[in-house]
Amino acid sequence: MRSLFKTTILVIVLVSFASCKKDTRPNYQFMPNMYEPVGYETYSESNAFANGVEAQLPAEGSIPRGFTPFDIDNTNDGYLLAKETVVSPLDSTQIDPIRGGQLYDIYCGICHGKKGDGQGNLVKREKILGVPSYDDAGRAITAGSVYHTIYYGKNAMGSYANQLNEEERWQVVNYVMDLKSELGGNKTVKDSI
Repeated sequence: MRSLFKTTILVIVLVSFASCKKDTRPNYQFMPNMYEPVGYETYSESNAFANGVEAQLPAEGSIPRGFTPFDIDNTNDGYLLAKETVVSPLDSTQIDPIRGGQLYDIYCGICHGKKGDGQGNLVKREKILGVPSYDDAGRAITAGSVYHTIYYGKNAMGSYANQLNEEERWQVVNYVMDLKSELGGNKTVKDSI
């Protein structure tokens, strides 16, 4: 009889605890410092940021690490200057036609076509019109003009300076010049240096 009484009391206590539980109410926190982090103000202890500015602009004329500026302007005169003077800094041992072809397929082939004939998928579907072939005699592209166009963009083509670093841009330029020579365009001595 006593065990039945104890069991009944235990069941009543458990049912009362279970019935008091409410899922819409937050649970108790036993160690609140583990759940609520202490916020620290960045730069708050420095005298360099006395005016309340947390982060500051870089110094005038500073260049980010790993970035090489392209000193030719984004103008028609700059394009002509690049066309005449800019040559690839890569020597023959640094040129990787396989990697250049892969980068070309990723970024350029959709418009310019796999062969550089201006017949990419977007042109075939008439989404973009007027994409020139690399052997177009009226344009007479050089390594410098291709690099300038990749860096700044031209007409409907946007810039790829953020997608490709400098070495990758030159790999694509060399691949484009190879496509130009395969199409029958003249590859000048200046372009192959």
